[in-house]
Amino acid sequence: MLAEDDRNMGFMLQDNLEMAGYTVDIYTDGQSALSAFVKVKYDLCILDVMLPQKDGFALAYDIRKLSLQVPIIFLTAKSMKEDRIQGFKLGADDYITKPFSIEEFLLRIETILKRVYDQPTKADEQFIYPLGTLMCDFANQLITSGTRVQELTNKEAKLLKLFCINRNKVIDRDIIQKAIWEDEGYFVGRSMDVFISRLRKLLKDDPDVSILNVHGVGYKLEVREHSLNQPTAK
Repeated sequence: MLAEDDRNMGFMLQDNLEMAGYTVDIYTDGQSALSAFVKVKYDLCILDVMLPQKDGFALAYDIRKLSLQVPIIFLTAKSMKEDRIQGFKLGADDYITKPFSIEEFLLRIETILKRVYDQPTKADEQFIYPLGTLMCDFANQLITSGTRVQELTNKEAKLLKLFCINRNKVIDRDIIQKAIWEDEGYFVGRSMDVFISRLRKLLKDDPDVSILNVHGVGYKLEVREHSLNQPTAK
């Protein structure tokens, strides 16, 4: 994904990336880039900071709620230390100040992709995820509590995985909607509430695990500290 509102810069970067063997989707505002991200599995996001509708920092914040793994590179004319620090705090893998060398840019991309995708364990591709005394098996769409096993539908599994990735953090309703339901029409909001009620019932075996409604904002999967476990990969 390339999000760049300067069309000349965007086309120049797209041409060089495609000549280097990459497939590139280009977007000229942050909102259309986010809408695309929830539908397409991108291997890398290159984001201009000064985007219309949703700036690059806000876009990266929303992307990180949906994926902990996908590498993010910021492109910007802003060279202040505070901006670089903000970018890295948002989970950026690199921060490149314009103007820059295309050769160096391509080498940085190659280095980041090799580092990220050569790792055997990827944080947001977990199959088994513990929540307190519960065990979430996303490969088989199951929740296990002791000897009790409960099945998840496909959307329930996707929704719970999104909560697990962002446990103890508030997720905006629109982020959940775009990640799970995409553009499925008028009744999405109502459907979301029904699915979250269903998840609450599935999680009730552990009183230390709960989904909270944050009024006017969204939801939060709360896991009390003494029952937190580190996720493990299968």
